[in-house]
Amino acid sequence: MATLYYGANGTEIDFDDRALAHLKVVIVAKLRRDEKFTLSWENESGRSTIWLHPAIELRFGFDERERPPLNRLWIDQLMATANSGDGMRVIPEPATGSPATAAARG
Repeated sequence: MATLYYGANGTEIDFDDRALAHLKVVIVAKLRRDEKFTLSWENESGRSTIWLHPAIELRFGFDERERPPLNRLWIDQLMATANSGDGMRVIPEPATGSPATAAARG
Protein backbone atom coordinates (compact mmCIF):
# COMPACT_ATOMS: atom_id res chain seq x y z
CA MET A 1 0.00 0.00 0.00
CA ALA A 2 1.33 3.42 -0.96
CA THR A 3 0.47 6.66 0.80
CA LEU A 4 -0.02 10.21 -0.44
CA TYR A 5 0.74 12.61 2.42
CA TYR A 6 -1.31 15.75 1.84
CA GLY A 7 -0.97 19.19 3.40
CA ALA A 8 1.08 20.57 6.27
CA ASN A 9 -0.47 18.10 8.72
CA GLY A 10 0.40 15.15 6.45
CA THR A 11 -3.08 13.72 6.03
CA GLU A 12 -2.56 10.14 4.84
CA ILE A 13 -4.38 8.92 1.74
CA ASP A 14 -3.78 5.28 0.84
CA PHE A 15 -3.55 3.99 -2.72
CA ASP A 16 -2.26 0.87 -4.39
CA ASP A 17 1.50 1.29 -5.09
CA ARG A 18 0.98 0.93 -8.85
CA ALA A 19 -1.86 3.44 -8.92
CA LEU A 20 0.06 6.05 -6.91
CA ALA A 21 3.10 5.66 -9.17
CA HIS A 22 0.90 6.64 -12.13
CA LEU A 23 -0.90 9.40 -10.24
CA LYS A 24 2.47 10.85 -9.20
CA VAL A 25 3.57 11.26 -12.83
CA VAL A 26 0.45 13.27 -13.67
CA ILE A 27 0.33 15.27 -10.43
CA VAL A 28 3.98 16.30 -10.67
CA ALA A 29 3.65 17.25 -14.35
CA LYS A 30 0.67 19.50 -13.64
CA LEU A 31 2.15 21.10 -10.53
CA ARG A 32 5.41 21.82 -12.37
CA ARG A 33 3.32 23.88 -14.79
CA ASP A 34 1.79 25.71 -11.81
CA GLU A 35 -1.63 24.19 -12.54
CA LYS A 36 -4.20 23.76 -9.79
CA PHE A 37 -6.79 20.97 -9.90
CA THR A 38 -8.78 18.49 -7.85
CA LEU A 39 -8.10 14.79 -7.32
CA SER A 40 -11.08 12.52 -6.63
CA TRP A 41 -11.27 8.82 -5.79
CA GLU A 42 -13.76 6.29 -4.50
CA ASN A 43 -13.40 4.86 -1.01
CA GLU A 44 -15.36 2.67 1.40
CA SER A 45 -17.50 5.60 2.54
CA GLY A 46 -18.25 6.97 -0.94
CA ARG A 47 -15.80 9.31 -2.61
CA SER A 48 -13.31 11.98 -1.63
CA THR A 49 -11.76 15.01 -3.33
CA ILE A 50 -8.73 17.11 -2.47
CA TRP A 51 -7.48 20.36 -3.99
CA LEU A 52 -3.97 20.16 -5.45
CA HIS A 53 -1.96 23.37 -5.66
CA PRO A 54 1.80 23.96 -5.95
CA ALA A 55 1.82 25.59 -2.48
CA ILE A 56 0.28 22.55 -0.75
CA GLU A 57 2.79 20.08 0.65
CA LEU A 58 2.72 16.59 -0.88
CA ARG A 59 4.83 13.52 -0.22
CA PHE A 60 4.58 10.17 -1.98
CA GLY A 61 5.42 7.08 0.07
CA PHE A 62 5.74 3.64 -1.54
CA ASP A 63 6.06 0.20 0.03
CA GLU A 64 7.89 -1.24 -2.96
CA ARG A 65 11.49 -0.16 -3.57
CA GLU A 66 11.33 -0.49 -7.35
CA ARG A 67 8.99 1.65 -9.41
CA PRO A 68 6.70 -0.51 -11.51
CA PRO A 69 6.78 -0.22 -15.31
CA LEU A 70 4.42 2.59 -16.22
CA ASN A 71 1.46 2.22 -18.55
CA ARG A 72 1.54 5.19 -20.93
CA LEU A 73 -2.13 4.75 -21.85
CA TRP A 74 -3.16 4.98 -18.18
CA ILE A 75 -1.02 8.10 -17.70
CA ASP A 76 -2.64 9.68 -20.77
CA GLN A 77 -6.12 8.82 -19.50
CA LEU A 78 -5.37 10.17 -16.01
CA MET A 79 -4.01 13.36 -17.57
CA ALA A 80 -7.20 13.71 -19.63
CA THR A 81 -9.29 13.55 -16.46
CA ALA A 82 -6.96 16.04 -14.75
CA ASN A 83 -7.45 18.47 -17.63
CA SER A 84 -11.23 18.15 -17.51
CA GLY A 85 -13.54 20.58 -15.77
CA ASP A 86 -14.41 17.85 -13.26
CA GLY A 87 -10.78 17.40 -12.18
CA MET A 88 -8.53 14.37 -11.99
CA ARG A 89 -10.24 11.10 -11.14
CA VAL A 90 -8.60 7.84 -10.14
CA ILE A 91 -9.69 5.45 -12.88
CA PRO A 92 -8.90 1.76 -13.37
CA GLU A 93 -5.81 0.84 -15.33
CA PRO A 94 -6.66 0.01 -18.94
CA ALA A 95 -5.83 -3.52 -20.03
CA THR A 96 -3.71 -2.35 -22.97
CA GLY A 97 -0.88 0.10 -23.24
CA SER A 98 2.85 -0.19 -23.50
CA PRO A 99 4.99 0.51 -20.45
CA ALA A 100 6.94 3.75 -20.61
CA THR A 101 10.55 3.69 -19.54
CA ALA A 102 11.47 5.18 -16.20
CA ALA A 103 13.73 7.72 -17.87
CA ALA A 104 10.99 8.88 -20.23
CA ARG A 105 8.39 9.44 -17.50
CA GLY A 106 10.59 10.91 -14.73
